[in-house]
Amino acid sequence: MCNLYRMTKGTQEVAKLFAVEARQGINVAAELYPGFPGMVVAEGQLRAMHWGFPLALKGRQGQALKPKPVTNAREDKLLTGFWRESFVQRRCLVPVSQWAEAEGEKGRMTRTWYGLPDEDVFAVAGLWRRSAEWGDVYSIVMVDGHPRMAEVHDRMPLILSRAAQHYWLEGSPEDALALCRTWEDDLTVERTSERWAGGGPGAPSQPELF
Repeated sequence: MCNLYRMTKGTQEVAKLFAVEARQGINVAAELYPGFPGMVVAEGQLRAMHWGFPLALKGRQGQALKPKPVTNAREDKLLTGFWRESFVQRRCLVPVSQWAEAEGEKGRMTRTWYGLPDEDVFAVAGLWRRSAEWGDVYSIVMVDGHPRMAEVHDRMPLILSRAAQHYWLEGSPEDALALCRTWEDDLTVERTSERWAGGGPGAPSQPELF
């Protein structure tokens, strides 16, 4: 899964890398948490969207609760009701520098960062839609984990090569599904002593994949 990632480049540099125009007013943090805005390539533009599809929740008495941001979509659930329309009609790219996973004993977990060798920015597959709660929102597509992260987690973001990005954005749903496989090349691994939940109000948790 992915509930924390980094973006180390600025708006104009990312727009140039993906050969798109950047909308005005993009303002995102260097570390991205669920429910906060991140950069997304969609409809030929670099845009800011909130990370996580809103999932309506109800309390024990049936009262409406604050929606939960669903940040990750399993590749084997893309044609189910919650994701289907966005997968068929609104696929996007999410620029990423590294993503983090929690490693270690419960209550003492630390952040381990994963990325691509010699790549400051790469694209992971995403879905987006408009929501009444938070405006435009996005979620990251997940596939089986890479062997280098086998001891930490069994899922990872769907990384798209430069050649695959066009087919994810413009291809048929069948084309897109064919791209849903584990990254075959190497990953970088950066283990840290930074506490997993030590990042303040937006610090990540470890919810189930939806």
